[in-house]
Amino acid sequence: MKKRYVLISIIIISMLFVLTGCSDNKTNTTNTKKSNSTSNTSKNTNSTANSNNQTIDYKVAAEKQMSKPANGETIAIIKVKNFGDIKVKFFKDVAPKAVENFITHSKEGYYNNLTFHRVIDEFMIQGGDPLGDGTGGESIWGEGFGTELDKSLVPYRGSLCMAMSMMPNSIGSQFFITQAHYLEEMESYLKKSNQYPAGLLEQYKNYGGYLSLYEQYTVFGQVFEGMEVVDAIAKTPTQTTSDGQEDKPVKDVVIETIQITEYQEK
Repeated sequence: MKKRYVLISIIIISMLFVLTGCSDNKTNTTNTKKSNSTSNTSKNTNSTANSNNQTIDYKVAAEKQMSKPANGETIAIIKVKNFGDIKVKFFKDVAPKAVENFITHSKEGYYNNLTFHRVIDEFMIQGGDPLGDGTGGESIWGEGFGTELDKSLVPYRGSLCMAMSMMPNSIGSQFFITQAHYLEEMESYLKKSNQYPAGLLEQYKNYGGYLSLYEQYTVFGQVFEGMEVVDAIAKTPTQTTSDGQEDKPVKDVVIETIQITEYQEK
């Protein structure tokens, strides 16, 4: 049986659905799909957590994560047909394997003409699967690898993360970009859960994102230009296919190329 690389969103989504009382059918359907995902609360056995005992200044860390790259810094330009360019910087010091994997695949043309095969508005857009159904793809080493986690990197809006299946060491080629905005009802629920530091919740107010993914998925990059493109992709009409693939765009959203280059301030 093929494994599907899905993003795990924990039960707070169903709680949020109750809190918001949304009347829009598309939003209701999206939230229901996310709440029905299987929760994965355990870390990969081969994961690396670089700051388990580290005290984090979330404000400073967030400003660093969200800042523009320095001149000469390596960036990627994800060129999406009919949508535009998404520009991302990398966190090689924290997630060296994920960065090397993504950059090498990009340089070798692995991602050319692949699709964003799963998109959910106010959640994320996911791509990088040569099969286009969420079950394919491999790393540059021909085998999966584990998460690279650090408390200072958070799945804020625009974070570039590696997707994985429920299996340990399952990271291959698939990636996703977090697209969710700040939501007051979500902040209220997160506070009541007592699972997130006050400093982190304060930055969620500033930057949005999806905190249920925090310390679960490798954050290895950040969009610094082109979030309007991510938003447009996230809003594209979707369908459930005959083989059960959910949230697939009705019309393919094609990654033409991913160009690796050096950032030069205009």
